Amino acid sequence: MRVRRVGDHALLVEVDSTDEVAALHAELLRRRAAGALPPLDNIVPAARTVLLDGLTDPKQLADDIPTWPLPPVPADEGPLVELPVRYDGPDLAEVAARWWVPMEEVGRIHSGFEYRVAFCGFAPGFGYLTGLPERLHVPRRATPRTSVPAGSVALAGAFTGAYPRTSPGGWQLIGHTDAVLWDPRREPAALLRPGVRVRFIPEER
Repeated sequence: MRVRRVGDHALLVEVDSTDEVAALHAELLRRRAAGALPPLDNIVPAARTVLLDGLTDPKQLADDIPTWPLPPVPADEGPLVELPVRYDGPDLAEVAARWWVPMEEVGRIHSGFEYRVAFCGFAPGFGYLTGLPERLHVPRRATPRTSVPAGSVALAGAFTGAYPRTSPGGWQLIGHTDAVLWDPRREPAALLRPGVRVRFIPEER
């Protein structure tokens, strides 16, 4: 673990894996809820870092964080969101070939795991979900699409995601959800936030 100062009021904590990010993020939230953290504005996890922004005096926290025990996040910790999905994406055949299964098995396999939002990025409301076993990881497309429909459920590397709005993208598209993933009128606006557990529920095509 490495803790770096970012300007006068922020810290960037660097770790070695998304599991460590999840453990540190959960510990920070527990300590903040218990009143054991100094006041701060934002806690922002990413793939290998957690940013703590809006600290009045970052030095003491920078010294303390490396001493914290960081137990793994319990599998049942965090709110659960269920996303109905039609597994009818244009990249089903390619994913099925990489998984060595028939196309109709992709949805059954993908929906058989529970996922967790590790961090958000790329677009407002886009969550990077972990939980897919390594044997099922697939690469990004060699050529990204210029337009991916909102609600597309997709795979890339270790992550599953769902596009909150129409945008370019290079992930493998395996399905579609009608869930509203980002709504500025809602609080919170993002349906998928760091720490949220996600289950995909197959729908009939």
